[in-house]
Amino acid sequence: MKQPTKLVFIPSAGTGHLISAVEMAKLLVSRDEKLFITVLIMKLPFESKGTEAYISSLESSPVLSRVNFITLPQAASDIDTRKSLNAFRNQFVESHKPYVKDAVSKLAESESESTRVAGFVIDMFCTTMIDVANEFGVPTYMFFTSPAGFLGLMLNIQTIRDMYGKDVSEFKDSDAELTLPTFVNSVPARVLPSVLLNKDGAKAFLGYANRFRELKGILINTFVELESHALDSLSDGKTPPVYPVGPILNLKSSETEVGSKQAQQKSDILEWLDDKPDSSVVFLCFGSMGSFGEDQVREIAWGLEQSGNHFLWSLRQPPPKGIIASPSDYSDPTAVLPEGFLDRTAGIGKVIGWAPQVAILAHPAVGGFVSHCGWNSTLESLWFGMPVAAWPVYAEQQLNAFELVRELGLAVEVNMEYRRDWYGEYPNVVKAHELERGIKELMEKDGDVRKRVKDMSEKSKKALMVGGSSYNSLGRFLDQISL
Repeated sequence: MKQPTKLVFIPSAGTGHLISAVEMAKLLVSRDEKLFITVLIMKLPFESKGTEAYISSLESSPVLSRVNFITLPQAASDIDTRKSLNAFRNQFVESHKPYVKDAVSKLAESESESTRVAGFVIDMFCTTMIDVANEFGVPTYMFFTSPAGFLGLMLNIQTIRDMYGKDVSEFKDSDAELTLPTFVNSVPARVLPSVLLNKDGAKAFLGYANRFRELKGILINTFVELESHALDSLSDGKTPPVYPVGPILNLKSSETEVGSKQAQQKSDILEWLDDKPDSSVVFLCFGSMGSFGEDQVREIAWGLEQSGNHFLWSLRQPPPKGIIASPSDYSDPTAVLPEGFLDRTAGIGKVIGWAPQVAILAHPAVGGFVSHCGWNSTLESLWFGMPVAAWPVYAEQQLNAFELVRELGLAVEVNMEYRRDWYGEYPNVVKAHELERGIKELMEKDGDVRKRVKDMSEKSKKALMVGGSSYNSLGRFLDQISL
């Protein structure tokens, strides 16, 4: 009889990474009745209310009897995030090491002799926790919440330096085209993630990537049919075994719905969509951290009005400049919208704050998605067969947009080079005509992109079915941890 095993999950702080890790844990225990998982949660000092509510819900009502959640004590940090976000992230994770060690020690003491810890499963930002796993004499795996294309970039930061004779951060504002193994096409330096175009950020990510080689395996939230070239290139004998197990999605809700207010908001939104023709509405939403300055908001409004298309726009208020925090809802959006915009578009559009993204993407009235190309949102859009107009904002989204538009033909472009920093600075503005053009291309009824997305939607579902590529890949991982 198989021996019960236990995995310790250490996701990065933040809603997107945490929710993906929880869904991964749920999938694993559903496949192996002898597997137990403990998720160790690190809380940021600036968590959004939604994230805090999600964490509370996990602690009070565990999703499955064999998935346990422990919120670690909040570690103090004396680093000002306004001066160094990368330094803060590294110190934040490093400062949790003693708490992780203590929690795992208690787990080891409480478990029966027949149950063993089979390993740690860490986030990409938590590679320092490999040291703790080594202390306990167990292997470390990683759950990579971004695409294989970006994983390949991270693993080749040093190669870029060697090949081109300069640090990756020196490609800022460059027109260079880079050769990367995980991409068929050359990659414009202008779509490299912002963090790599900063010297400190490039150094930090090189540090993460160097430790990836110590992993025993990498679970990745993608599937073979979507990123076949990228995944093939990672089978190079140097990279630890890669297990594509996606799409890992939280289809009950893409956001944590908190209280009766959001339940009412969701009901109002879906009722409004119920009155619209099938595939007629374009949905604009830019992720849990997505917001824009007033100049950009006005350009979006003009672009929507000029397109003449039905629209549902999730408009969020940015935090004060210099502060890293989640956006909030406007108490009165008319303050930032062009005068008379809401009156002129009352018959065709609706401006909202928080958005129940999964429910909206699943609604038959929605026919296109103007998205920041965050990987969770990308996988959700593919699942529902929803074509995307790519408008990246932060993180690795510019590279994701390039992959979707140029490599895979699964999205149209609004502007792939747009970027915003974490501190509320917006160096460029996407003009109304760019959005209008993107929407018109996006909403073409018989467009090639729409057809390819529908096909990939079917493949994403088949990948998770018995005998599918991701189903089999997850089985190989479960066999590995049982050895």
